[in-house]
Amino acid sequence: MSKVHNFSAGPAILPQAAINASIEALQNFSGTGLSLLEISHRSKEYEAVVDEAVQLVKEILNLGNDYDVIFLQGGASLQFDMIPMNFLGEGKTAAYLNTGVWAGRAVKEAKMFGEVNVLASSEDKNFSYLPKDFTIPADAAYFHCTSNNTIYGTEMFEFPNSPVPMICDMSSDIFSRPFDASKFDMIYAGAQKNMGPAGTTLVIIKKSLLEKANAKVPTMLNYKIHVDNGSMYNTPSVFAIFVCMHTLRWIKSMGLEAMEIRNKAKADLLYAEIDRNPLFVGTVAAEDRSRMNVNFVLNDKSLEEAFLKLCKERNLSGLKGHRSVGGLRASLYNALELESVQALVTAMQDFEKANS
Repeated sequence: MSKVHNFSAGPAILPQAAINASIEALQNFSGTGLSLLEISHRSKEYEAVVDEAVQLVKEILNLGNDYDVIFLQGGASLQFDMIPMNFLGEGKTAAYLNTGVWAGRAVKEAKMFGEVNVLASSEDKNFSYLPKDFTIPADAAYFHCTSNNTIYGTEMFEFPNSPVPMICDMSSDIFSRPFDASKFDMIYAGAQKNMGPAGTTLVIIKKSLLEKANAKVPTMLNYKIHVDNGSMYNTPSVFAIFVCMHTLRWIKSMGLEAMEIRNKAKADLLYAEIDRNPLFVGTVAAEDRSRMNVNFVLNDKSLEEAFLKLCKERNLSGLKGHRSVGGLRASLYNALELESVQALVTAMQDFEKANS
């Protein structure tokens, strides 16, 4: 079968090494003679998987023993509720930055548990930019931001120095570039973008923040319970964490500095063509353009179906924009190769020749 270029926003492309390891483990996991799908999560062989995945997260992000790492379920969406349940105490106000659909959902959920102060929002221009003029109140319970806007295509490349615990949803750009993880008291990310398949969620939490958590939280929604039980209070997403471990091995072998160079090259190539090609136009402020999710549209919307038909013929998959905004979206996650972006650029150039 000819190569399919996978631009899906998620579940997303994975490194081939992680896929190969998964195929082998499905047949015989770690020499046990059992499939990974059958193995007990309490077996020493599988506990070693979780331990290594945790250690790899800490090594890649240069985190010390003052942080805990756990793998949960429910996606990033469940974190929208767990965070205020655990950290938005009575009489407190949480500060949020609203930069898109997922940030907006986080705000909506937090309001069910306490007071929320939306410090700034880019909704006035359809989330096509990132608000920059805001001040984080020193008396807030915490400050919450979303580093990458998967649906609209913006990305935070700099983070504020927060006077209060800073919590960030990094679902779609974690491990894509170096950053100072020690600035954050909590980072969470659904695995299905840059880290693994759907089914597990990475949560990195500073011990000092965990000490402030509300004790009167249902057991399954209590961070401390999951930390104390090493991600195994209930049966974890065995397969998903295994694939995450192998993806993290690949990321570590590359290094975040090299990963950033790789990702910047892909994004620069595609944005240059969008800016050059008269048939296409970007939808995001240039300084806030995401390297992970490139959003663009055709100047003549009536040509969109024809362009997507050409993409399908050329095995360019997953380019239709999110159902809530339409247009086109190319997700350039870590495992996507530069050759795939070049194939898309070539298709755009050929489409221009045919429709100029």
